[in-house]
Parts: sequence; C-alpha cells; structure tokens
Amino acid sequence: MNLKSYLPLYLGIAIAIGILIGSLFNFKNRANSIFKANSEEAKIKRLIDYIQYDYVDDVNTEKLLDGAINQIVNKLDPHSVYFTRQELERDNEQMQGNFVGIGVQFVMNNDSVVITKILEGGPSQRVGLKAGDRILSADSDSLSGASLQNTDVMGILKGSPDTDVVLSVYRRSENKILEFPLTRGEVPIKSVPAYYMITDEIGYIKAEIFARTTYDEFKEALNKLQDKGMKKLILDLRDNRGGFMDIANKMADEFLEDKKLIVFTKNKKGEIEKDFATSKGDFEDGQVYILINENSASASEIVAGALQDNDKGTIIGRRSFGKGLVQQTMGLGDGSAIRLTISRYYTPTGRSIQKPYEMNHGKEYYDNFYKRFERGELVNADSIKVNDSLMYTTPKGKIVYGGGGIVPDKFVAIDTTQFIGSRYTSEIEQFTFKYVDDNREILKNWSLESFISNFDKDHKILNEYLKRIDVKFPLSNKKREIISRYLRASIARELFDDSSFYQIIQQDDNMIERVLELESTN
Repeated sequence: MNLKSYLPLYLGIAIAIGILIGSLFNFKNRANSIFKANSEEAKIKRLIDYIQYDYVDDVNTEKLLDGAINQIVNKLDPHSVYFTRQELERDNEQMQGNFVGIGVQFVMNNDSVVITKILEGGPSQRVGLKAGDRILSADSDSLSGASLQNTDVMGILKGSPDTDVVLSVYRRSENKILEFPLTRGEVPIKSVPAYYMITDEIGYIKAEIFARTTYDEFKEALNKLQDKGMKKLILDLRDNRGGFMDIANKMADEFLEDKKLIVFTKNKKGEIEKDFATSKGDFEDGQVYILINENSASASEIVAGALQDNDKGTIIGRRSFGKGLVQQTMGLGDGSAIRLTISRYYTPTGRSIQKPYEMNHGKEYYDNFYKRFERGELVNADSIKVNDSLMYTTPKGKIVYGGGGIVPDKFVAIDTTQFIGSRYTSEIEQFTFKYVDDNREILKNWSLESFISNFDKDHKILNEYLKRIDVKFPLSNKKREIISRYLRASIARELFDDSSFYQIIQQDDNMIERVLELESTN
C-alpha cells in the first residue's frame, strides 16, 4: 500500500492527538484533565481500536502516532519538541549526566572493539581494564566482525543497573587473553570537560551543557582552582546549548551577592516566578569573564544575562543564540514525551532575549545563524542589529538590549583561520588512535607539563602524519602550526584527559587572548 492511501488515516490520528495535546495546556488542572476518562480520550481510544482490530491492513500504530504528534508539535514554537521512547532515553542520559554501562570509550579498528579510554568512576576502572585492551566478547556475545556497528556494541555493553557481565579481553602489551567479570553501573558523563590555570591568578572552566550534574562538576573545578590561587575566572560557555534552568541559577549564584535577582519567568497567565542569589556564593569577590558565541543558548544565556545585568564581570565574544523560552518535559504514558514551552524567562533588567520566530517555521529560525554570517555580524561588531525600543539600563548605567541574544560587552570576531576542516580532524583522530596504540609504553613516561611544553617540537610526528595523508599541496606555516596543535592536543587527550586537550588547543584562542589583553591594561 502506498503512502497516499494512509493519508486520511494519518490526518485522523493527528486530529485526535491534537485534542489530547490541547488538554496539556491547562497546567493547573493537568493531573485531573489528562487522566480522567473524558470524551476526548474515548475518541482517541476508539480510533486506535478501530485501526488495530478493523482496519484492512496491518498498521504500525506507534509509528503513525509518532508521525502525527510530530506534525502537531512542529506547528508550535521552534523549541517545543516530541521525543520517541528511544530519543528520550538518549536525551535523558545526556541531561542526567550519567548512563548505565561498563564505563569505557572505544573505537572499531580492524573489526575489533578497542578501548581508548577508561572512564573515571566506572566499573571498568574498578576491575583494571586498560586503554588499548581489545574486547573480544561480552558473555556469549561476540564483539568482533566486519558487520558490527558502534550501536551494536553499545547495545551489548550497556544494560540495566547491577547486571553482571564477563568480558573476554586481549591485552596487546601482555599478548594474553584475560577475563574480567564486572557489574554494570552508573557511569558519569562529564559536562565540565576542562579546567586549568592559565596564569598564576587566572583560571579557566569550560561547561558544555547544563545537565543535572553540571553544578557539582563546576563547583569541584572552582574549588580546586581557588586552592591553586585563582583570583579571576574565565567561564567558557561557547557552544553551550543550555539545559536545566535551576542548574544555571546555582552557577550564577556563585558570582552574585545575596538577594540579587538572577532571572524571572512569566507564563501565559501572567504568573511570575523570581529566582534570587543567596549568600552561599564562593566567587562573589572574584573577577569573572564569560565567553559566549552564536551557539551559546538558553541556560548559558541566563548565566551571562544575570551577570551582565548585575554589572558583574565582563561578557566577551559574539552575540548569543537568543533563546528565552522555558520548556517542561511531559510524559505521554508509553515512554515517549513532549518538551513543551510553558513560559518565557527575563533577565534582571526585564529583558527577553528570545529572538523573533514564527510558528511552524523551525528551519528558518535555526538558519538565522547563516543570516548573521552573511551580514557580517560574526566578524564586525557594528553589524550586530539591535532594537533601540528594547534598550535597558543596568544599575551602573550600562546599556543592554533585548530581542535576540546577549550582546557581549567586548566583541571578538570569529577566527576562520583556526578551522582545519573535517578531513583533517577525522584523519587526525584515526592517526592519533594508531600512534597512541603503537606507542603506549613510551608515551606513558610523559608528564602533562612536559608534554605541553616539549612534545613533537621537531615536528617529526606532524611530518609523519602529513606524509601518511599524502598532502599534494604546500601548506603555509600557519596551517602547519594549526594542524600540529590539533594533533598534539588529540594525543594529549588520549594520554591524559579532556583538560589537556583544551590546554593545548587554546594556546592561540582569540577570546582568551582578549581576556589577557584586558588584564594587561588594568
């Protein structure tokens, strides 16, 4: 049967689901309205029964319902979204900051599952697995073969909490096959991948997302850097797509004095909820620089907006994404869910930084990045369009704007010369795996400090890499240096951790350089 023959059925389901989703907007009485047996629910149940028991052909009603719900939700604002059960499970792992598994990162190499990193705090670390080990099987499941995909491997290695699995592993350094019985458990997913001291007084912390564990990771990093003498902090929120609002509020509270307004929200009924800072902040007296770019969104904009409107620190970079809407995830009873926009949030001066949008125009909304690029906004501060009717003033008299993102206090243009292209990055990652795997015994003697200062100073490894990929054209000295830096950073990440990657890759970072320039003039 072709797609057209399903169209009337598809539209009928869409209408029925629309009735159900409409009931979700009555938030105050949601518990009663969703679960009581009313006529709308009876219609939906009757429709599904007709399709399952009387329709002439076998139909996957779950797939039809998924499509119908997507049709409806896509006609709302660009940030309301529907998740199937599988999509929600993947999203929850990221947002909760952990997953259940054995705690390794791996690559497929020559039909083998090769462990590249043992995740800290995971089951594999506890039983003594090592980077470079080849996993041959998990219980009776073979983990070798040309047809095996990454998703297949993850499906076997992941599982329910406290389930046991025996891994058969080939350890290349010992030329032995070993067995490791272990119990699956929670494995942390880091959302603060890097923190380190840039100078004796300036520290750096990067947050990639505002997951449930982000504040605790941030707080641990902050305390460790303060123990090392940090007086000033660079908080890197570039490319941070947001997350939980309460986690953003807790992070902002570390910098703001007691009773300072952080953010407030307003729903369709005009009800306002305000969040204030407390006296618990550990960096209220410290200088802070917030790095943002065109991909900094949502919760990252809450932090940047709260500090900017309270005249705390300096916002550096390019205008942020412009997401000022708040979503709530609502289960639909079968493991799927909708993440529905329920309110708008406003910065302390009363700004909404939500950029304009039209219903049912999601693609145009997200393509706004290219419009910014075309009109020169990413390279020239004068090209940033602001709306004078949305002008606000901070307590110290600084002018700030609403209507589409956080405009930084100090603009830094995008540096396209630092892009090395997907060809180089993918080939560097392949080269890095092979190089580290072949030289683990030698590389383990390097300390991080010595590695950063001295590794491949003669460019021997860089030249080996360039020879291997058979570059047919001469590279400028600048291009060679960029590739060399990425190569060294990738090797460092395999040997040490993500922090070491950022310490090397950011040695020529234009936003960090701008911070150091500002510091030198103070």
